[in-house]
Amino acid sequence: MTVQKPIPISEQSFLQTLLGGGSVRGSKHLQKEAKRTLAIKEDAHRPTEVCEDDKGTRDLWVKRNPSLIRLTGRYPFNAEPPLSLLVDAGFITPTAIHFVRNYAAVPKLERKHHRLVVNGNVREDKVFTMDQIERMPALTLPVTLVAAGNRRKEHNMYEQTLSFNMGPGGVGTNLYTGVPLRVLLNKCGITEPTPEAQYVCFRGPKRMLPKSKDGSWGTCIPMHVALDPSADIILAYKANHEPLRPDHGYPLRMIIPGWIEGRSVKWLEEITVSADPSDNFYHLHDNRILPSCVDAVRATKEGWWGKNENLFNEANINSAMAYPQHDTIIKVADPSNGGVQLVPVRGYAYAGGGNKVTRAEVTLDGGRSWMLTDLHRSEHPSAHGKHWCWLFWSIDLTVQQLKASPSGRIQCRAWDEASNTQPQHLAWNVLGMGNNAYYTIRIHARSFDAFECLHFEHPVQPGSLRGGWMGSIPGGWKPDKAEVSFLPASAGGLGMLSATTTVFDSSFQAVDHSPQSIMQQKIAALKEPPAAPTAGADAAAGLFKPGGGRAIPLAEVQQHNKEEDVWIVVAGKVYDVTKYLSLHPGGVDSIMLNAGEDTTEEFEAIHSKKAWKLLDAYYIGELAGAEGAKEEAAPAPAPASA
Repeated sequence: MTVQKPIPISEQSFLQTLLGGGSVRGSKHLQKEAKRTLAIKEDAHRPTEVCEDDKGTRDLWVKRNPSLIRLTGRYPFNAEPPLSLLVDAGFITPTAIHFVRNYAAVPKLERKHHRLVVNGNVREDKVFTMDQIERMPALTLPVTLVAAGNRRKEHNMYEQTLSFNMGPGGVGTNLYTGVPLRVLLNKCGITEPTPEAQYVCFRGPKRMLPKSKDGSWGTCIPMHVALDPSADIILAYKANHEPLRPDHGYPLRMIIPGWIEGRSVKWLEEITVSADPSDNFYHLHDNRILPSCVDAVRATKEGWWGKNENLFNEANINSAMAYPQHDTIIKVADPSNGGVQLVPVRGYAYAGGGNKVTRAEVTLDGGRSWMLTDLHRSEHPSAHGKHWCWLFWSIDLTVQQLKASPSGRIQCRAWDEASNTQPQHLAWNVLGMGNNAYYTIRIHARSFDAFECLHFEHPVQPGSLRGGWMGSIPGGWKPDKAEVSFLPASAGGLGMLSATTTVFDSSFQAVDHSPQSIMQQKIAALKEPPAAPTAGADAAAGLFKPGGGRAIPLAEVQQHNKEEDVWIVVAGKVYDVTKYLSLHPGGVDSIMLNAGEDTTEEFEAIHSKKAWKLLDAYYIGELAGAEGAKEEAAPAPAPASA
């Protein structure tokens, strides 16, 4: 008996084999082998237990991959993978490391009890079980989903937006299986747009969120899009040939290819056909790109939230670099030794609306000249000629090219078939959405352990992670200051080494180094905040702290952890927020999770300068030194305005 061995195929052929067509003449063996390969890839990242950070939250039952970077503290769960992990995973993203965007706890839904209601201006209301949905004609296709806030942290470093610090990992590609939306609408008597059927509204579970009338997340798309066969919109129940994971909408969600992920409603419970757009609070107040001059106060006062022309629907063209990784240092080899020292530069690119990415380019001189990269495309166009997925790109640059960079930067941009490309500078907006400015890695010339080196620094690190040439303080970066470093790499630059910095020699072998290098010590000394002024004898006695309130031990703070008596610590200050619980826009749970504890990380991750100012009314003192307390620091300033 002959045992059939796995047949090696390219990632493009692998995808087409999974789909049962394309350039690979599929035998059942080939398709089975491709599915097995995908399952192995899933298993390699599959979480086996609940993360420590989820203990004590309503997501205690959800297993998550611990490599994901949390963007909003413990709860709600918003996360993205490290950029290098995302790109290294390949064209199809393992679902366990796909980015997650949640506004509240994950609803614990059971497939056998789940129902989808279709109502509104239809021939008759219908209710579908999951069995009925899964018996309908299904479509399987790869789709790249993009968070509307992908790369938002760059916006926040210029000026704090209304949302949290998402890095460039808010994108991923899965192989989705589901029922075409138009098939379901046809079953309900909707075959074309009419004055009464102009929009299709989607709703998730009720009583989840604090601001909408029924506590649901809801949004909508135009009917002509919903019925368009070329749009490939599906009600998905599988991702990568497995049931959806809880974080990604189990047991049923919308998948709208080419659009931002925020329109692809998770945990789908209701579809309503309407003459008017959705009036759900989150449809009106989220996933919009307002003019840069419009802040939250002006948006509310002048009615900007409800304007349809500000909707962010189709994803915009974007790209980012994963390699060289942030904080990588490469030793410059002596040219006289012969040979060419190459540095691989790799990244992703995607476009919206089904447009094909046609090229990706890099520049070393601030955009005066560009170099074409090699494109690695795994996707074939759809039956209607659409391209719903990202691609990867790469180029090898020499160390001498990088060292001689006139701008001291590597920058990338992508183009699509409609001649859309990325702007040079970010266009700040109050929700921090759609950032697609050139992705910029700065190059710093260093002398490290007597060796000449190049140090690469990305703009930001996701969430509360420190690092990046834009800094880590909301509102702390301004373009006029950053332009000072628009100099050759030999001029030094503004980067900073960290304990996580990796040094490579000319053959990319890691070189041991001490995190307490002379350079680091000098930089640390420059960044050390000045000593806080004392408050006379009282301060010397430890009765009062520099902020003016009494010194409160952490043990005392921890006693105030009930809804009728809630204290929290933010940046070394203690606040009694009991009276604010009912007023908190994010609901009671997110505060109570940190009741009696230090919530600095969570607070910094998601709050605007307005929220920092609100804290003042609840201030009662300063955190005193105590065993188990976090290191005390000078109170962090509120994010500065532009």
